[in-house]
Amino acid sequence: MKVLIAGANGKIGRRLIPHLVADNIQVRAMVRDLSQKADLALLGAHEVVEADLEGDCSEALEGQDVVIFTAGSGPHTGPEKTIDVDQNGAISLIDQAKEQGVGRFIMVSSMRADDPASGPEKLRHYFTAKGKADDHLRASGLNYTIVRPGRLTEEPPLEKVEIAEKLKNFGDISREDVAKVLSETARAELDNREFDVIAGSTPIREALDRF
Repeated sequence: MKVLIAGANGKIGRRLIPHLVADNIQVRAMVRDLSQKADLALLGAHEVVEADLEGDCSEALEGQDVVIFTAGSGPHTGPEKTIDVDQNGAISLIDQAKEQGVGRFIMVSSMRADDPASGPEKLRHYFTAKGKADDHLRASGLNYTIVRPGRLTEEPPLEKVEIAEKLKNFGDISREDVAKVLSETARAELDNREFDVIAGSTPIREALDRF
């Protein structure tokens, strides 16, 4: 399997690379700056390509089986940049992935993306942008999986989670555990599915198998 990571130098993307490589998956890391190439190669990326989400990503997408979108401006970024990256950048990459014949698109979204009004006012622009990108992916015709983690932390991984199509609790989850969830999602048959995920009591692979 050949996987393109969009946002490979981000906090989730960097953690994701070693997990995919350990599963014998060919990883192509997409970055905006090739000065990051050496660091990502040390993490195990087989190839590092330069492309901008706001531009032409066709060469980066060529020949890939799966795209994992881990790019993001972050929930504390202003509305304009959030729309550029989390909404328009994601939508553009979805459209280009379809044109390039990519088989599957895995989106890192967020809990509350399907109901922005339920979140704090200062974060609603972030949830709204994520939600619009998710809607576009659902309507794209691509096979997709939408992963909606709760509040991201830098805590050590628990390797145990709670997964459901919709969780009531907006809980925490470490970025390392999100990366592991994504690597397991890449190998699992979860076409046209979406789920919330937070730290829990069930081992990650078992939780995904049950789901």
